[in-house]
Amino acid sequence: MAHVDFAKTFRVGRYGVDLDAIEVAAQACLALNDAIEVYLVDEIGKMECLSPKFIVAMRTLLNTDKAVVATIAEKGSGFIAEVKGRRDVELWRVTAANRDSLPARVSARLGTEI
Repeated sequence: MAHVDFAKTFRVGRYGVDLDAIEVAAQACLALNDAIEVYLVDEIGKMECLSPKFIVAMRTLLNTDKAVVATIAEKGSGFIAEVKGRRDVELWRVTAANRDSLPARVSARLGTEI
């Protein structure tokens, strides 16, 4: 199996993780902003959870009244399990059979039109 390499210290499976890029993106894209009504996050996964700044930004966001639509790793401990265990989180499994209908379902759940 080939590796997808970065000159980085962290690896998840065959992938090198550019932790600096994740942290820059987390601070810029997950910062609270009154003009943003819905945050879309792809994804809360093992790579992202290597970043303490990502975790802090996500926790801060999840502890607000802002709507967050995110994909999350199917398996994982730590922050992944923490998010899945929150009382205010609604989990939907994405499958080949339902993925095309999910945008309309998300829109209906948020009370918006796509």
